[in-house]
Amino acid sequence: MMKRIYIYLFGAVLLAFVSSCSSTKNMKKSVSIGNLSETEYMTEVLNRAPAWDALTAKMSMAVDLNGKGATKISGTIRMKRDEVIQLSLTAPFIGIEVARAEISPDGILVMDRLNKRYVQVSFAELKGLAKADLDFHSLQALFLNEIFLPGKTTLSARDISAFTVHPENEHAVLEVKNGKKFAYRFRTTADEGLLKESHIGLAGTSYGLRWKYDKFRPLEKKQFPSHMFVSFEGGKKPVTATFDFSRLSTGSDWETHTDVPKKYDKVELQDLLKQLIKK
Repeated sequence: MMKRIYIYLFGAVLLAFVSSCSSTKNMKKSVSIGNLSETEYMTEVLNRAPAWDALTAKMSMAVDLNGKGATKISGTIRMKRDEVIQLSLTAPFIGIEVARAEISPDGILVMDRLNKRYVQVSFAELKGLAKADLDFHSLQALFLNEIFLPGKTTLSARDISAFTVHPENEHAVLEVKNGKKFAYRFRTTADEGLLKESHIGLAGTSYGLRWKYDKFRPLEKKQFPSHMFVSFEGGKKPVTATFDFSRLSTGSDWETHTDVPKKYDKVELQDLLKQLIKK
């Protein structure tokens, strides 16, 4: 049981923090939905983003930390824009919460309910762990299926010039022009403007975070992916996570802050990592 709990916790921490063909001829000067210019296309992508203030869903998650097989667990995900992302993990069959991850602009809190312990980590520490430039707003965008700019809380038409657009088969790829040490790449469907993949890479290395989206479903007159696949690249062992969502809604009637009980013991992240590596 301890091994399973550690895997759940570490998976939540990691997740708290993600080819030109015949169509190219028609897209040399414009990447398009209906032959729009690059600027018009970017505007359409921004307009089609969900932009909800809240999102909740039942969640099935599978985490593989070493390529030897995924550990599966179910639970609930709740998000309130610019405030919090909560992942509540439950025990099979009995439905009792065994762990909770709470991601806020300050960092990440993960609680082991069964063993009364918790991990708290800042985004600065998480950046080093994931080898990706992550903060709350970029992680929020990854979960909400939105493109983003580092350091920006929201995107508007004035931010369009920060991206380049180029065709890739049936997709249009958006890249941030000045990513400094990191490269940001977003792959969208050229016909619908749906975001299918986000990638953050550390320049000059193989390290990166890849976040893929699939199985889009209607939600509040928008399209939202009910399946997400996350992979951390460049490590000695593959680290992946899969999310499947059901009962999606935009409800916001729930508490956004979790208090750590005084009887819980704090576990340092590095100590937790050492225990995981040994197992």
